[in-house]
Amino acid sequence: MVNGISILGSTGSIGVQTLDVARNLNIKVEALSGNTNIDLLEAQAREFKPRMVAVRNIDAANVLKERLLDCDIEVVSGMEGLKRAASLECVDMVVVSIVGIAGLIPTMEAIENKKNIALANKETLVTAGSIVMKKAAEAKVKILPIDSEHSAIFQCLMGNDIEDVSKLILTASGGPFRNKTKEELEKVSVKEALKHPNWDMGSKITIDSATLMNKGLEVIEAKWLFGLQEDKIEVLVHPQSIIHSMVEYNDGSVMAQLGLPDMRLPIQFALTYPRRRPNDFAKLDLLKHNNLTFELPDTKKFPCLKLAYESIKTGGTMPAVMNAANEEVVGLFIEERLKFIQIPEIIESVMQKHTVRYNPSLEDIIEVDLWAREVVKKMI
Repeated sequence: MVNGISILGSTGSIGVQTLDVARNLNIKVEALSGNTNIDLLEAQAREFKPRMVAVRNIDAANVLKERLLDCDIEVVSGMEGLKRAASLECVDMVVVSIVGIAGLIPTMEAIENKKNIALANKETLVTAGSIVMKKAAEAKVKILPIDSEHSAIFQCLMGNDIEDVSKLILTASGGPFRNKTKEELEKVSVKEALKHPNWDMGSKITIDSATLMNKGLEVIEAKWLFGLQEDKIEVLVHPQSIIHSMVEYNDGSVMAQLGLPDMRLPIQFALTYPRRRPNDFAKLDLLKHNNLTFELPDTKKFPCLKLAYESIKTGGTMPAVMNAANEEVVGLFIEERLKFIQIPEIIESVMQKHTVRYNPSLEDIIEVDLWAREVVKKMI
């Protein structure tokens, strides 16, 4: 089990649940980070007494610094603050749960400082998978997935050879609009989109689940995590969210990982790997959950999944452009500035405008990320 952890994004859904796991297992939390939710960040700092708290928003950091004057806690700010929180000497694992491409640079900083990574941030590998995985290999750093789907695959691969894998099967709940018609999707509201049927997640990832973009991002992430091409990674809609993902081997055997939809389970496994520790979380009762169904995703109603496959097939900077466009349009949808059905339309339009750069550097990825966001803003 890890000795000391840094949680980047501690005020988000994954961050809060990671703290629950740390509390349960008595893991020392050495650093926390947030952006603007200062009340929660202060409460977390007072409970866990980390050495450092990083706040991306500089004004919010100054407020928190005043509030924590009675505590022996260093408050740092901006991207430099995040990088410091990701590289503390006393930390042996960094939990990256910041939403969006904002997690990329501190993840790279942690890897360069030889910290193992518990990764909940999909966008880091979506935008810069080849760079991140190469750096991790060079630094001999473990990247352990926290996403329930990738954790499931990781567990199903344990003790087996990747060369014996026929395909990976990522399961998807289908989101709140699985049974709606394309015509009905034209009228859905933000409030409806934020009601996920099974999981308690942040707003951005919940909208991504509703569009199936979340599953597309997971396909790209799986490619980099497990070293398989996208044509060996399939998506199946499994509305019950009990089977978290599967691995089919070339002898026809299929291994699956099952559990209740509780993100604390994959979080705990990442923090205790390769061991397993008991906890008081609810356990799966198969007699109560005995109706497990599967169906193919409808990419005509939910074209974001198809766009994600197209982006990784194209390669180069295209996934970064797709991701940036998605982040922007999801934000605009949450602000009620565009319709749900416009999300994939705008993403596709931005992708079509992009001239791909192959074998990109980190600077290329950051540059095209900014370019895609500006294109979206000009379109609205």
